[in-house]
Amino acid sequence: MNYKMVGRLGSFILLFEAFFMVPSAVLCFADGDRRGGFAFLITIGIVLVLFGALALLSIGAKKGFYAREGLVTVGLGWVVLSMTGSLPFCISGQIPDFIDALFETVSGFTTTGATIVTDYARLSRGMFYWRSFTHWIGGMGVLVFLLAVIPLSGKNEGFAMHILRAESPGPDVGKLVPKMRRTAAILYAVYIVLTVVTIAAYAICGMPFFEAVCHGFGTAGTGGYGVLADSFAGYSPAIQVAAAVCMILFGINFNCYFLLIMGKIRGVALDEELRFFLGMVLVSTAMITINVRSLYATFGETLRHSFFQVSSIVTTTGFSTVDFDAWPAFSKVILLILMITGACAGSTGGGLKCARVLILLKGIKRNVSQVLRPRRVQSLRISGKAVDERVISNTNAYFAAYMAIIGLSFLLISVDGFSVTTNISAVLACFNNIGPGLEAVGPSLSYASYGVFSKIVLILDMLAGRLEIFPILVLFAPATWKRR
Repeated sequence: MNYKMVGRLGSFILLFEAFFMVPSAVLCFADGDRRGGFAFLITIGIVLVLFGALALLSIGAKKGFYAREGLVTVGLGWVVLSMTGSLPFCISGQIPDFIDALFETVSGFTTTGATIVTDYARLSRGMFYWRSFTHWIGGMGVLVFLLAVIPLSGKNEGFAMHILRAESPGPDVGKLVPKMRRTAAILYAVYIVLTVVTIAAYAICGMPFFEAVCHGFGTAGTGGYGVLADSFAGYSPAIQVAAAVCMILFGINFNCYFLLIMGKIRGVALDEELRFFLGMVLVSTAMITINVRSLYATFGETLRHSFFQVSSIVTTTGFSTVDFDAWPAFSKVILLILMITGACAGSTGGGLKCARVLILLKGIKRNVSQVLRPRRVQSLRISGKAVDERVISNTNAYFAAYMAIIGLSFLLISVDGFSVTTNISAVLACFNNIGPGLEAVGPSLSYASYGVFSKIVLILDMLAGRLEIFPILVLFAPATWKRR
């Protein structure tokens, strides 16, 4: 294990976190929230001390860096980022309990949007800004940001690839261009442009600027934190439609935007995952609209709420315009299926990812065909290209781990005595980085009623779901820490 290089990367993570906290501190002082402002300054001081210590300890770090180091760096980096990021909530007293503050912060960085806040008046604008900004940082990934702005990898492109594979969502991660640093920069450039477009769309539609910024961060990271207790329910239909469209944009694989920039429109049109994703949105919206038509005054209102909730759930954002827990069972089951499926690989959305679902479904079809024609050699193809058998094997392993963790988490949090529906939807919502679930954790409620043990389980679920399971699992594997 190259501990010094892991420490060096960890020091950069802390440095950027300290820098990103400055606007929140300024906003607190500008609004007269001196306690909140000093909470951020104290946290920045603590983070900078940790940065200095790690920087000193990692002097002379060698560049030998492999998959194990990449997974450990990402896993530990996100844990440390979340723990230090929760300090302003605790120190200011706005979320005094550390586990609650950690839950809120992990939920922010992992773009889950599950909250323990029941009284939104408790939080100042500075805290609301930090809470929403964690979504934006977590959406694309802080280590991808490092790769984009700091020339850490030098000539060792494998270094950057191990980081990108460990933090980026999807069954397979590749380069958009030959240099990994440029690939990371392109991804973040697209991310920033779409974020600005989203904030502008909200502002043009009449949302106050501060709220537009916070909701823009939440939409970009497909997170779900807002500044109002009723999420998007109180906003105009124009804002709700703009939000639904923008959520879909962030649920699309960012590689598609790169292809559009390069003028390869045919490549986007033939993208099987994109067609599967958009088709799922259209079919789900249509079915829910028919099912809930009697609950709303007009067809237009019904369609708007249905499209918004489908967009929110399938992209794992978690915003809401209505209490969908009051919808008929048929519509709620559709939403649960969308929770599991999630958005496209290479997007800021969570869930299994449409690419994995396609691989699993086509794998089943291929296995059935091989039973009928055992001598026939068949490749599994997505968008006309053969899928590497290694990717298929990794997808099957991921799905097995996914099901095992969901089952174990469901069992563990059941000690709190909530209903089966509440517990399974809580686990699915946290592990798939969605936020609101059903019944006691529905869109109009929170996770505050869960005990400390259950919150810790759900915190681990959120981290494992955002980091695609294995960077968190390797932290608990004894072999990770042994010498080669």
